[in-house]
Amino acid sequence: MTTLATDLDQALVRLGYAAFRPGQREAIETIIAERRLLLVAPTGGGKSLTYQLPATVLGGTTVVVSPLVSLMHDQVAALEARGISATFLAATLPSDEIRGRMSALGRGEYAIAYVAPERLAFPGFRALVRDLDCPLLAVDEAHCISEWGHDFRPEYLQIGDLVADLPRARVLACTATATPVVRDEIVARLGLPADTPQMVRGFARPNLGLRVREVRSAADTAGIVDATLAEAIGGPRKSVGTAIVYAPTRRITEEEADRLAAAGWKVAPYHAGLDGPTRERAQQRFRNGKLEVIVATNAFGMGIDRADVRAVIHLAPPGSIEAYYQEVGRAGRDGEPAVGVLCTSPADLPLRRRLLEMPNDGVIPDPIRVAHRWSMFLELIRWTEGGSCRHDAILRYFGDEAETLAGCGRCDVCLGIGDGADHDPAETATTVRKALSAVARTHGKFGLLAAVKLLAGKPDPRLQRSGLDQSKTFGALRERTEEWLTALIRRCVTAGWVDFTTGERPLILLTPAGKKVLFADGPVRLLLPAEEADRGRPRSGGSTRSRRRTGEDETLEPRDAALFEALRARRLDLARTGRVPPYVVASDRTLRELATQRPGTVAELEGIYGIGPAKADKYGDELLAVIREAR
Repeated sequence: MTTLATDLDQALVRLGYAAFRPGQREAIETIIAERRLLLVAPTGGGKSLTYQLPATVLGGTTVVVSPLVSLMHDQVAALEARGISATFLAATLPSDEIRGRMSALGRGEYAIAYVAPERLAFPGFRALVRDLDCPLLAVDEAHCISEWGHDFRPEYLQIGDLVADLPRARVLACTATATPVVRDEIVARLGLPADTPQMVRGFARPNLGLRVREVRSAADTAGIVDATLAEAIGGPRKSVGTAIVYAPTRRITEEEADRLAAAGWKVAPYHAGLDGPTRERAQQRFRNGKLEVIVATNAFGMGIDRADVRAVIHLAPPGSIEAYYQEVGRAGRDGEPAVGVLCTSPADLPLRRRLLEMPNDGVIPDPIRVAHRWSMFLELIRWTEGGSCRHDAILRYFGDEAETLAGCGRCDVCLGIGDGADHDPAETATTVRKALSAVARTHGKFGLLAAVKLLAGKPDPRLQRSGLDQSKTFGALRERTEEWLTALIRRCVTAGWVDFTTGERPLILLTPAGKKVLFADGPVRLLLPAEEADRGRPRSGGSTRSRRRTGEDETLEPRDAALFEALRARRLDLARTGRVPPYVVASDRTLRELATQRPGTVAELEGIYGIGPAKADKYGDELLAVIREAR
């Protein structure tokens, strides 16, 4: 090992680095010794070194599968500048150039070859790779292989065959964003052993001040953007660093870029609807520091590496916590203070549901996929509602509990802790059941606003026509504001008790789980909104004591954590046997609840989030057996 340690240190210097970042040496030693590794580290966390450095000490040709042409180009140039032979193969190259590079690859002239995943579809390339002396196959952005992740790419499904073609090669899968269930799917899709080491590190970003702001109008949003830019980078033409503003649509991207340009900012829009040269010009200006702000859809960002991004602002929630943390993680990579602001509005839930269910090119989305995407979005909304330190909640979501901070001290929740009043559990249950009663009475007839009006006891023609203004529920929570009631019902949605119909005008529904809570057959684990909704300000999520009562975001106790890992291993076995993604068996949230609640019967199992009669019948015995073994 001493010789290996010396070789690694020498290779590190050759690559131009003075020292390893935390966890890098451990990852490299693991991939060399164990031959298999799934590495999860945040954007900008130095994942590329974990395959570049072994490539220089193992000999032969290391193959790196990456979807980022700009990143491949930049890394190859940097390696060649240090005297390390490298190349990349992508469709952006002329065919003659590709043929020349493939010939050189076949002769073993490169230490590292980057390959776009589309190249795997070519039989000639696959035949060439089979004959390579390949000590290491690295898969970058490995979460793209997961059909249940936030950035699935069908061409990644071919990588499992490439792994089979190279039985003697080590395999390293790298990703910046993967929950336990997605990590398990990556292992399964690549055909790796179930005991493949999984290393999760570096997700803590305490220099980021994460905030959520609720908006009700375009003017609200503009004010938040302007205030954040002024705080983070100063004013136009005197900015320190740069900022990224993520917009939900191409139209809003253009409009916000025009608004900021009119205010004097050096700004450019970026979205998939622009032609290639325009996008490349905007990206290059951002890289070169000629832009103060870039306004973009999620098409922008992969492979972008600027250390001085001082703010990332989302004008609307993205589709998942994974997507959000990857995007906001582009701020503050230099370790200096930066801010991430996420704007939300009451329209987010029904709008996202409608977008998920819209046909794509005339094809109706798979209901199972829609349900999963909706679940991912609800996890993000649950996070926005507060309740604990925003950093710690994200770290737990990704399974990186070792780095939890016990409060970052910078996010809006940490700054607001203690401002909210404690909630009595009995009072909370009564309040929630009143809200669900209103949903039950408007079930499938009206939208969210009608349920709010019913609870508030406000005049409304729809309620009058249906006679609901004469019901016991009319005015049941009249002491609360409509904003507070809207926030309460949204939390009921994220808890799985309330849902929406499809269509242009989503109608509100009470779910089977919601019926159980309504009739006191199910537990009420919910943190009520703060006493007064305050637009444009963070949601504190209540006091520390009231948050602990919910049990939603607490770190698992060692005993429960061990059961969670045992359940996770059984889930992977069941997924392999049934040839389905692990998420089809159970979500991470379901496994966490199983680990803490420890049901002993099928009836109790059906009270767990995400387990209905069909799933209990199919997987219940196996899951209960794991729980019994842990007792």
